[in-house]
Amino acid sequence: MAKDMEKLYAERFKRYVTAMRNEKPDRVPIRPFVAEFVATYAGYTCQQVTQDYEMAFAATRKCAADFDWDAVVPNMVYGWSGLTQAIGLKYYAVPGVDLSVNTGFQYKEPSEEDAFMKVDEYDALIADPTGFLFNVWLPRVSTDVRAPGEPNTFRNNLSFLKGGMAMLQYFMAFGTQVARLRQESGTVSAIAGMFKSPLDILADKLRGYINLCWDLMERPKKVRAACEALAPHLTHLAVTSADPTKNLPLGFWMHRTCTPFITREHFENIHWPTLKPMLQEVWKHGNQVLFYAEGKWGPHLARFAELPEGSIVFHCDRDDIFEVHRILGHKFCISGGVPNGLLSFGKPHEVRECCKKIIDGVARDGGYIMDSSAIVQNDAKIENMRAMTDATREYGVY
Repeated sequence: MAKDMEKLYAERFKRYVTAMRNEKPDRVPIRPFVAEFVATYAGYTCQQVTQDYEMAFAATRKCAADFDWDAVVPNMVYGWSGLTQAIGLKYYAVPGVDLSVNTGFQYKEPSEEDAFMKVDEYDALIADPTGFLFNVWLPRVSTDVRAPGEPNTFRNNLSFLKGGMAMLQYFMAFGTQVARLRQESGTVSAIAGMFKSPLDILADKLRGYINLCWDLMERPKKVRAACEALAPHLTHLAVTSADPTKNLPLGFWMHRTCTPFITREHFENIHWPTLKPMLQEVWKHGNQVLFYAEGKWGPHLARFAELPEGSIVFHCDRDDIFEVHRILGHKFCISGGVPNGLLSFGKPHEVRECCKKIIDGVARDGGYIMDSSAIVQNDAKIENMRAMTDATREYGVY
């Protein structure tokens, strides 16, 4: 049995990597980014899989085995509340605490007045990104961490101990999870490492989206300088956390910089000039980046086509996947395109028809991975996820 499972894993691994290299495998691989859906399928609440990562791990393994997928993220419910609550992070809303037990965790957007980085602090961030994040930002986003110069507290000291222990516990557990997926169901781990764009960091963690919009209009030179200051640190994180075998891509969730969240001018003058060199540097080390392109990116596809051939995998959310394939398919693997709304509210036969259309139009020459448009949460119907899987197995054979 173990030999059979290892053979299955090897077949799936080759299939997945071949598709990501924009080549033709034996059949279309299926790699759904399933998050809270695994809780629904395994009979757990969102609260349970958020607050107990072992439940999330178990639910992921059950889905991987029962649905017979080629690859999954070992835990797409990545906001483990044990870690976020260990240092009292303020920007996470936790299921069962801040939300209903069946609502997936959410990010809390700071008000304009309570931004974690103030408008007059760009120069401090630009001069010393690490120092600013540690000395200014961290005390603001944590209920327990005290800023330098403030009276020290027991809770301040304990927050670093708890946070370090929680981080070690959680991230060290992934090795076992990846091994169990391989041994128990022959399933490949879909991504490795961390990649983030500087402008998304400003929007997500520092200024908040509304404040960043003001900044882009009122002080664009400061925003660009901040992106340039953050870029080397984010590139280092990407390169050092990437798959050492250079087979699995770095996950890159793109969201606050899509159309129409920022203007084309800001994309051309700030976002792309600071992001493109990072991607080129990562590719110099032989690592692909998975562009998980949440939202609409159609106006910028030609810019993405400037990147070296094979350097990215482009995941299609709300764009026309056939247009994406027309512009990018000659250089990069495409994934996704099955609307989440269809998986939640459609019928199985509609899902099958959609999958067949995508396979016929995008996957004909290889270089395609079946997936939903966006992360699958607990509103997706189980029968529709089965329909997507079965249709891929039926129609996706080369």
